[in-house]
Formats: sequence, structure tokens, C-alpha cells
Amino acid sequence: MSPDNILLRLPEEEDAYVREVFDQLHARGLPKQYQTPHITITFAKHMEDCVVDRARELLPNLQPATFQRAGVVVFGTKSKQTIAWLLEVDPELEAAARELSALNPEGRGERWVPHLTVGLRIPRTLVPEYIGALDDVTSGHFKTITGQHAYLWQPRLEKLTDLS
Repeated sequence: MSPDNILLRLPEEEDAYVREVFDQLHARGLPKQYQTPHITITFAKHMEDCVVDRARELLPNLQPATFQRAGVVVFGTKSKQTIAWLLEVDPELEAAARELSALNPEGRGERWVPHLTVGLRIPRTLVPEYIGALDDVTSGHFKTITGQHAYLWQPRLEKLTDLS
């Protein structure tokens, strides 16, 4: 089961564009992507109330947040990998995300790598082809991504909670 996530969702038009990228990649024979485009702030098997409460205090004042696409990153060390757009954001949101991660007992301390996943569970052998196709289908004009609104997503409950 996927973990609980404190995340930022994209505005409708940017969400639709990312889903279009997913569809174009799939049309090229690459693995279909089903995830809702989002930027994770922190995640845990079960998100602690203290983290959610602090997110409610910090995040509303920092949204919408503008992220700059800074490249492509590959996560994972096994046969299936994750491909994402690496993002940069203003220092205030970065500090808030690091605070929430540090507060989260399952977090990674004060670390955060802002990214938007564009390829989940991609076989290692397909990673170069996937990145090449991603470059081909992504408009050079799509340089910024907006973290429009913060939520807590609890997949085990199928519950999306507004954090504003």
C-alpha cells in the first residue's frame, strides 16, 4: 500500500498537460502512468497528527508555489526505477518542507528533493529510452510548475484532506 503523503496538487491546466505527457509516452509503447501529478512534501506509512497540524500552519501561506524544472532525476537502485522532473523552489517553501520532513518520524531528517514523478516503476533497461521520449514530448515552454494547493492523501482510506 502506498504511504500517506502531504503533497501539493497542480492547477487543472498543468495537471492536464502532465497527463498528456503520460499519454504521449504510453503511445510510444512506454509503461502507462496512472498517478495524479503532484509534488510530495513528506510521506509516511501513517502520517502523524503533529506533522499534519504543522503542515496546516505552514503551507497555506506558501501556496500557490512556483517550481522551476531543473532537469530529470532517476530514483531507485533495483530493477524498477522512478523518473522525475527535478524542481527548484523558493527558500521559504523549501524550509517548510524540510521542517515537516524533520518532524515526521518516518521522514529523512531535514532533507527534501522537490520533484514531480513522471515515470513510476520503469524497468531499468527502459530508463534511457523513457528519458529520451520524455524530452521529445515535453514542451520547452513548460518550465514552471505550480504547487497550487496542499493536501494530505491517505491511500489506505482513499481520503484526500484539504490542508488550507
